[in-house]
Amino acid sequence: MNRFWSPLVHTLTPYVPGEQPRCNKLIKLNTNELPYGPSPKALEAIRQVTNETLRLYPDPESSALREALAQRVGLSPNYVFVGNGSDEVLGYAFLALLAHGQEILFPDITYGFYKVYCHLYKIPYRLVPLNTDMALVVDDYIAPCSGIVIANPNAPTGRAISINDIRRLLTLHQNRVIIVDEAYVDFGAQSAVPLVREYPNLLVVQTFSKSRALAGLRVGFAFGQPELIEGLIRVKNSFNSYPLDRLAQAGALASLQDEEWFTSTISFVIRDRTTLISGLKELGFIVLPSEANFIYVQHPHHDAAKLTAFLRQKAIIVRHLTGDRTAQWLRITVGTEKQCMLLLATLRAIICTPYS
Repeated sequence: MNRFWSPLVHTLTPYVPGEQPRCNKLIKLNTNELPYGPSPKALEAIRQVTNETLRLYPDPESSALREALAQRVGLSPNYVFVGNGSDEVLGYAFLALLAHGQEILFPDITYGFYKVYCHLYKIPYRLVPLNTDMALVVDDYIAPCSGIVIANPNAPTGRAISINDIRRLLTLHQNRVIIVDEAYVDFGAQSAVPLVREYPNLLVVQTFSKSRALAGLRVGFAFGQPELIEGLIRVKNSFNSYPLDRLAQAGALASLQDEEWFTSTISFVIRDRTTLISGLKELGFIVLPSEANFIYVQHPHHDAAKLTAFLRQKAIIVRHLTGDRTAQWLRITVGTEKQCMLLLATLRAIICTPYS
């Protein structure tokens, strides 16, 4: 232990991100990155602003980007907040909207950062178990609480709930903030953004990292009524009043305006997800329904840790999360068609030729 740390630091268990290997020969199906490059228009926009103006601070309000995001969903800019990736946006939201001294609720199997933020900000929480099918049941969230956080689609399971389920949550807890983390919503789930005008207690968080292939640019955003957004802004300006740099603002804005690239790449992922699910089921895998760019699987006759290790020997990386309920499951990112076919061929060899 470091004697110079503040007492809080000794209590923290930081989030561990997926491996980013140095070897570029590996097939990387472990961190849910889009297998296709960003919009060419985004790359060109970044090149255009890579000039002497980098000596100047960026627009602290990210006005053009917020206006474009708002226009896309029929809201005004004061309903929009932006930050360095959805993780930062969520971090601000936990501190600004959920730290009321009472416990908040979120699933027992979900994005690991939620626990980290609770520990960092000393927010009590209670884990609500997913059912035996790894699905979220709204009735399990009727209990009194200080707020609710759900990922929709959920990570790592990939399962989604309907907009009617979200509406019911919002109605059950009208005086509590409901955060819906929609990092993967573009791959098939119903977004809760249409409910924002109706419900003052709803904050919807999204990102450019997944469906727009800009994970390296770090741009996240949230939709909510102005009262919620103002809370996020107050926290943001107490940490960093210039969250998005010039390159991030330009690239994200150009990506948002390239609808043709966006819809075509999403369609590729959905197509290859369907093929991958079918192929894995043929090999005897149990595969959860997925509305994300990844799938959650287990094999009744093969240990998940051993499968992970064997795949790595074949230069394929998938995500294996430990835990009582997740130890026998693998989360597999949907790669390109070629990558998915290679994964299936490798698994077929493993399944048909048992390892020691």
